[in-house]
Amino acid sequence: MSEEFTYRSAGVDIEKAAALVGDIGELRRRTEGKRSLMQAFGLFAASYDLSAYREPVIVTGCDGVGTKLELLLEHDFLEIAGMDLVAMNVNDILTTGGDPLLFLDYIGVGRIEEEKIRRLVAGMVTYLESCDCILAGGETAEMPGVVPDGMIELSGFCVGAAEKPDLIDPSTIALGDLVVGYPSDGFHANGWSLVRKVLAKDPGLVEPDEWRSFLAPTRLYHDVVAGLRREAIPVKAMAHITGGGLPENLERLLGEKGAALSLPVWGEGATGRVLSYLTHAEAAKTFNMGWGWVAIVGPDAGERACSLLPGARVLGEIDGSGSVVVEVEA
Repeated sequence: MSEEFTYRSAGVDIEKAAALVGDIGELRRRTEGKRSLMQAFGLFAASYDLSAYREPVIVTGCDGVGTKLELLLEHDFLEIAGMDLVAMNVNDILTTGGDPLLFLDYIGVGRIEEEKIRRLVAGMVTYLESCDCILAGGETAEMPGVVPDGMIELSGFCVGAAEKPDLIDPSTIALGDLVVGYPSDGFHANGWSLVRKVLAKDPGLVEPDEWRSFLAPTRLYHDVVAGLRREAIPVKAMAHITGGGLPENLERLLGEKGAALSLPVWGEGATGRVLSYLTHAEAAKTFNMGWGWVAIVGPDAGERACSLLPGARVLGEIDGSGSVVVEVEA
């Protein structure tokens, strides 16, 4: 009998993939609350009507979860991976002053495991629903022999829009402006290659009951941004604190202006035990150090900006030094 040559025999089951799209449809529909696509979901490309904007400017971004994904898969926290993916993209859109409108995902697998993909999408939907961003489409690629079984490739893409006059302009930052920090929920989704190196050195560093909090999802800061708008607080710039920590992410905005920041000691439990392996300088240029979001506001707006989220505080001010200096309080 001759060998069968079909797509399924090569390891790709397009019928299963098509059925999966239908199965996650109910989850996806939850993201069309206050916003909806212009045409039906499932076409070759998604469309969104921008006529409600007077002078619309499109803002876009793409990101992933990085090597944190390996630990999330190991500990079966697939929903957290989905939330991380959304937050890493939506937060970047929010820094512009824009509204996150459409999100698309890319999931690459060795073979389709329906329940795992549903759980990933469920995590995405939880966050997308909370910030009124539509899950507009995506791609699930079954790639036997390229992606090992049990592994997942994960990327996200977000499209937003802003009124042209409402775009945030970092060039307005001035000496004396305040750097307001908003707390993170842990390492978020950056620096995990270093975390994994520490864990390889000390495998018992994280207690079994600590893993869920240790791997907490990246915080979504749409509530902070909404509060700044609601309170009409003039914002000079906003930063999502990801890889490179406070120094690198703020230097993107500040250029030669510079800032001096003073941070409280960060890290309890497993987080603190990981940080104990590192110098302060290495930690500060790798992790968010407890501050996942920063807004730069005028000297008279610090108290109001801090009131928007428990734990928020003024971390320092723009000082004209030409660099971002991060010190830890004694």
